[in-house]
Amino acid sequence: MSKPFVLYTFPTPNGHKVSCFLEELKAVYPNIDYDVEKVDISKNTQKEPWFIKLNPNGRIPVLVDRLRDNFAVFETAAILLYLQQHYDKDNKFGWDPVKNPNEYSETLQWIFFAHGGVGPMQGQLNHFNKFAPEDIPYAKKRYLDETKRLYGVLEIRLSQGRDWLVGSGRGTFSVADVNVVPWVRLHAFSGVETLDEWPNVKKWVETVNARQGFAAGLLVGK
Repeated sequence: MSKPFVLYTFPTPNGHKVSCFLEELKAVYPNIDYDVEKVDISKNTQKEPWFIKLNPNGRIPVLVDRLRDNFAVFETAAILLYLQQHYDKDNKFGWDPVKNPNEYSETLQWIFFAHGGVGPMQGQLNHFNKFAPEDIPYAKKRYLDETKRLYGVLEIRLSQGRDWLVGSGRGTFSVADVNVVPWVRLHAFSGVETLDEWPNVKKWVETVNARQGFAAGLLVGK
């Protein structure tokens, strides 16, 4: 019997976002399961015509939902929101936009912050630190400074008596956290040696890394 989803992915921060969330969902909803198709981005597999049909942008990951007529979803934040909308029926990892409009809006705010900020800026930092064919000190400094600034924004949020980005009181672990921790946890690879400058961010990342579902998701595609 086919599993409900197919995840086309590779073990990168963006790939981890979706595999980690799927594993978190599996821990709560036993009917959630998925097949994994590894897409080797080192060989530009994501640019092959069959994959472009799934995602015209030619990037991993892509989720195909067999339960909804093989509906394909690309862009990590969109995939997380799709899964939460359709398959987190008890809203364990998000909020109902009608019943909890403020929390739902805050979720979108932090997801968009990470999707437009942390991921792209830290990704550029990785490129200029690790993969650029020439050494460009200006670019390395620019993206290092911006990545640190964005960590500082997360620190401001988490220093307000919070454990999580969204939710009343100390907050609730949600898709907003899943959408950004896979990037921040790789800070050392990017050239930010420690998170000591942002103690609340450091504790937050350690807490998420220790979650059984999240940890299982990090192994997917290896």
